[in-house]
Amino acid sequence: MDHYHAFFDLKPGTKDLDFARNLARFLEHLKAQSLIEGWQLTRRKLGLGPRELGEFHCVMQTQNLAQLERAFARVSARAEPVESRHFDVNRFAANLTFALYRDFPDPGRREGEEKF
Repeated sequence: MDHYHAFFDLKPGTKDLDFARNLARFLEHLKAQSLIEGWQLTRRKLGLGPRELGEFHCVMQTQNLAQLERAFARVSARAEPVESRHFDVNRFAANLTFALYRDFPDPGRREGEEKF
């Protein structure tokens, strides 16, 4: 499983629960289209965490990079019905940082033949 992370703040004046509902609408649409496997939204607690990562964190799970690429292709087409849903999320996010992680150890990992 690959985990696509987005760390961000909300733009001033954005209602946090409205944003959360819009994010759910967008990501559940991608999930219904089998473009992601799942997602989760979290918020920094008690101010603990690096400021540069933002107050919010969203992680989207995909089976592999091929599925993630299909999701990117669909969203980057900037066509309905996904465009309005993406806009309703993207316009309220600021200071975005992205990261991509994978489950470890990898399912195909072998031991004993490593050179490093």
